[in-house]
Amino acid sequence: MTDVIPETTEHRFPCQTCGSDLRFEPGTDLLSCDHCGNKEKIEHTSGFRGQSVRELDFRRAIQDGLSEFEFAELKTVTCTNCGAHNEFDPNTHASECPFCATPIVTGTGSERQIKPRGVLPFHLTEKEAHKQMSQWLGRLWFAPSGLKQYARKGRRLQGVYVPYWTYDAETDTRYTGQRGTVYYETKRVSVMVNGRRQSRNQRVAKIRWQSVRGKVARYFDDVLVLASKSLPKKYTDGLAPWDLSSMEPYRAEYLAGFRAEGYTVTLEDGYQEATHYINRMIERDVRFDIGGDRQQIRSLDTNVGALTFKHILLPVWLAAYKYRGKTYRFVVNGRTGNVQGERPYSAWKITFAVVAGLIIAGALGYAFANAQNGTPIGSGSYQIQWGN
Repeated sequence: MTDVIPETTEHRFPCQTCGSDLRFEPGTDLLSCDHCGNKEKIEHTSGFRGQSVRELDFRRAIQDGLSEFEFAELKTVTCTNCGAHNEFDPNTHASECPFCATPIVTGTGSERQIKPRGVLPFHLTEKEAHKQMSQWLGRLWFAPSGLKQYARKGRRLQGVYVPYWTYDAETDTRYTGQRGTVYYETKRVSVMVNGRRQSRNQRVAKIRWQSVRGKVARYFDDVLVLASKSLPKKYTDGLAPWDLSSMEPYRAEYLAGFRAEGYTVTLEDGYQEATHYINRMIERDVRFDIGGDRQQIRSLDTNVGALTFKHILLPVWLAAYKYRGKTYRFVVNGRTGNVQGERPYSAWKITFAVVAGLIIAGALGYAFANAQNGTPIGSGSYQIQWGN
């Protein structure tokens, strides 16, 4: 039997007019040529456009493995600073990591990875994303003015498709617990009033507990897990929500002119993270089902039925700026324009604000003290001398 060799991804599409590389135009269905201005429409296979992205069986993938046709060979280079796995153009021998601005030298390495099933194409152009980032920086108090100017006038943002896993799961959970009902009793209590102890009636809250058991069910659709470790999770989580309903079945044309990052979080590890979210939602459902004023959960027994997954790519505009020896990273949702990033601080702006605050506080304190003493502000002894 002949081994099936995984295909190699290719994101280059030559212009039919001049032969230069085409690139995908965000917000359109077009590939355009920067050299001659030619535009070509992305042709979709009949029934392909808008169809749902096919899921893969999770348990079968873990136990039996996936077909070789589900894999692709990616030409990647790993950043020595942040660990990002960047796909690269074989014709480019030196570049810069889009995630941390560290210089990288491309090699001949490759990785065998599960193919993306879906892609959410870029909607915002680089110019639109840059405007969103500049406005976001402008709203930050105490940000260094130099960094703001550098970011506004600096190099272009880089469009990167970031890898994610999604998981779908059918769950049903049996639970036992207690439902608490709050009621009140009037008790005689001793209190201090004006230095004297007095006896008063006071309503005291108590809880009446009742044992309960029941069952809840929920279908989880597209539980999203970041499959990369190159960006802080708090930033990527802050880019949500994503309009996953607009996702397209994967086509390499959408990646033309953009970079793509290979995943570094395995399918199994991604599912472990997804279960944290799933369990929190189930616990919330159980508490709602128990009802009452208070709830206590004693046991949860969850059965996971159908469980599927897919590997998808989501669009992010990235900026990594090195300013005074430190790298600042900003990310922009390539669909909504939502911005997240490392908050920079200006030491002199903070110092100025503190000093100004102390001066204002001192002035207010001085005015208050004079007012308490009955002395009008600005009053004092003085003499007027009249000239001859």
